[in-house]
Amino acid sequence: MGMKIGLALGLGVGYVLGTRAGRERYEKIKAAAHKLREQPFVSRPLDNAGQRVSEAVRTGGERVTDKVADAVKERLFGTPTSTYEYVDVEVEEE
Repeated sequence: MGMKIGLALGLGVGYVLGTRAGRERYEKIKAAAHKLREQPFVSRPLDNAGQRVSEAVRTGGERVTDKVADAVKERLFGTPTSTYEYVDVEVEEE
């Protein structure tokens, strides 16, 4: 179903860009595309996809920020130690 909608939208865009139909025909096509976008079977998947893309960009951006910060720290201060080693020390009193 999604492939058919994409194909129809692609054909509509191609028609508008590929012909000299005039302003009136362009406005009709634009109005039809707007009506189609408002239909629940079209708007829900598009909205969900937009949310998933936003979420992916956000998490990807966080990962990039972390990697850049680690690279800067390593460049400025050397290789970071990721583990701590605890040493048990006994002190002898005289």
